[in-house]
Amino acid sequence: MINRESVAGRIAKFIFLGTWLIITLFPLYWIVVTSLKSPGMIFKFPLEYWPTEISFDNFIGLFSKADFGTYMFNSLFAATMTATVVTLISLLAGYILARFEFKSKGAVLGAFLVTQMIPAFIALGPLYNMMSDLGLVDTRGGLIVVYIAISIPFSTIMLRGFFANIPDALEEAAMIDGCSRIGALFRVLVPVMLPGIMATFIFSFVNSWNELFLSVTLMNSDSNKTIPTALNGFITSFNIEWGPMAAAAVLTVIPTLVMFAFASKYIVQGLTAGAVKG
Repeated sequence: MINRESVAGRIAKFIFLGTWLIITLFPLYWIVVTSLKSPGMIFKFPLEYWPTEISFDNFIGLFSKADFGTYMFNSLFAATMTATVVTLISLLAGYILARFEFKSKGAVLGAFLVTQMIPAFIALGPLYNMMSDLGLVDTRGGLIVVYIAISIPFSTIMLRGFFANIPDALEEAAMIDGCSRIGALFRVLVPVMLPGIMATFIFSFVNSWNELFLSVTLMNSDSNKTIPTALNGFITSFNIEWGPMAAAAVLTVIPTLVMFAFASKYIVQGLTAGAVKG
């Protein structure tokens, strides 16, 4: 009886997870299928769940008719620079908040948490005026600075949690052996915290890669626009270019999929971080 219930439970679990997987992956599958259809085949009835004639016209048009290569470079450059700077600053800030006690520590943590409760679009007007006064509107550097400022609070809180789970004895032992505090941080703690650092880097990268509102607000010229802005451009008042937009969406997803594929082991380790190997 127990075995029958166990088998029935496993079958039910398998059916549930399989159904959920299909529901989750179908939109991505349909985007890929749409990107491989010629414009006249996208709305053809009955619908084809796989095109009888595969066409790469949508992908070719992205680079021949639109400057999609520039958009990809802008997004990749902004996301990589943002993630790198945010990870380094948050690493140092998280270490200070985890290891040192000072009067304004509670206020700093509270301010970081409050910033996560404020929708970003509320500050678009004042932010645009400030960036305009600084001459940073429609520049890659200005967009990166804004992305860094937005990502640092949450990333700092995240890394502080990782530092809090590592015993002080590790760095104290390193300092007794002759390391400076900075040396102990980068030579002893950073290798132990690699899963958390990778998780923080990926979080900052993906947030910057997918961000739309700030990019649309601060970037005006085509040479500085990012991919989300380009995707938004396929939607006009009278038409939606489904084919090119689907092709652009496929190309947009690839970098994040590659990153998660290579860093998946670090992300999994980050979920169970806190254990210290002797």
